[in-house]
Amino acid sequence: MTYEETITYLYNSAPLFQHVGKDAYKAGLDTTLKLDEHFGHPHRKFKTIHVAGTNGKGSCSHTLAAILQSAGYNVGLYTSPHLVDFRERIRVNGIPVSKEYVVDFVDKERAFFEPLHPSFFELATAMAFQYFAEAKVDVAVVEVGLGGRLDCTNIIRPDLSIITNISFDHVQFLGNTLAEIASEKAGIIKPGIPVVIGETTSETYPVFLTKAQEVGAPIHFAEEEKLLLESSVNEAGKRIYQTTDYTNLEGELGGLCQIKNTNTLLSAIRVLQASGYTIAEEHVRQGFAQVCSLTGLMGRWQKIQEKPTLICDTGHNKGGIGYIVEQLSRQKYNRLHIVMGMVNDKDVSGVLAMMPAEATYYFTKASVKRALDEQELQQLAHQYQLKGDTYPSVGQAVEAALQAAQPDDFIFVGGSTFIVADLLEKIS
Repeated sequence: MTYEETITYLYNSAPLFQHVGKDAYKAGLDTTLKLDEHFGHPHRKFKTIHVAGTNGKGSCSHTLAAILQSAGYNVGLYTSPHLVDFRERIRVNGIPVSKEYVVDFVDKERAFFEPLHPSFFELATAMAFQYFAEAKVDVAVVEVGLGGRLDCTNIIRPDLSIITNISFDHVQFLGNTLAEIASEKAGIIKPGIPVVIGETTSETYPVFLTKAQEVGAPIHFAEEEKLLLESSVNEAGKRIYQTTDYTNLEGELGGLCQIKNTNTLLSAIRVLQASGYTIAEEHVRQGFAQVCSLTGLMGRWQKIQEKPTLICDTGHNKGGIGYIVEQLSRQKYNRLHIVMGMVNDKDVSGVLAMMPAEATYYFTKASVKRALDEQELQQLAHQYQLKGDTYPSVGQAVEAALQAAQPDDFIFVGGSTFIVADLLEKIS
């Protein structure tokens, strides 16, 4: 099979969560453990760092990988979902797994895995761990797919666990309260393994503390350490941090959410240094300043063009959208245009209630089965005084916004990871 045929085969034989949602979700680790045994437990051949959380885990994973690369480590990075190409999920030192490897892996192993009927994510995780082992990585930064306790990445025994924050997302799987969701995320906390918690609430703090005490895991609450003292944005759209350990720390990622992410990362770096990782100040600075070029990260308050300014961001739940709305309020522009779409299993009304009413909206849908119909989104939006026309594709919506916008206007594209994916695919 060609690479394209192989990816189509994977999508058809192992349902992809980002396309079909809950029908692709498999609770439990039985299949993962069988795959792991078949490949000879490849994750035991390299060190790992495990990253969970509702929002920010992608940015934290990529930045941590960039820092470790800058320190000279051979670094694997496993994240999800991908935006344009499946190979984005599996990288070594920022370079995606080759098309040839994906094709060969499927051709060689399909006779074994087909009878198991693995989910797409189970199969991708097995492929990633095997690839990292063959590439002889020193350490892999592994992002949790969904939840934590039953996520198939949870077979690893990491040097450090990180939980960025807890917000309402995937409630059909993880629970209807923050405490229930936190309990699922806390499933990655393991005996004797230090854990850094980025943000807490009165509901989630005791969940993490109790779990850590039960298993004897040293726990670090980043908010209590207060390593990030102050931050600002410079003219180039990057973020400058004044911190306990680093003055004038420049971050390439300019989103407001990165303030909390940076505090989480600074706590994690201290723990890694104390456990024997060789990470110097220059490595931290290079990782923060060059995370996108070092790891291939896309879609985090990413500027596509100027005059008019066009920004996209993958924030897609109330927690992530809250930061985006605040950041939009700080921008200077004549008129605000928002190209927006969502998927049908999110808290659509909760997100719409937060969006700025003064903007002109371009309601659309992403090219995935989970996408909410643009007409339905428009009708729901009208209940919150959000006005605009509908467009059957992201490309058409963006083109309409560009035609309507003046040079000093601002266009934001988001509401869903898959809206951003369609935009980036269009311009790639």
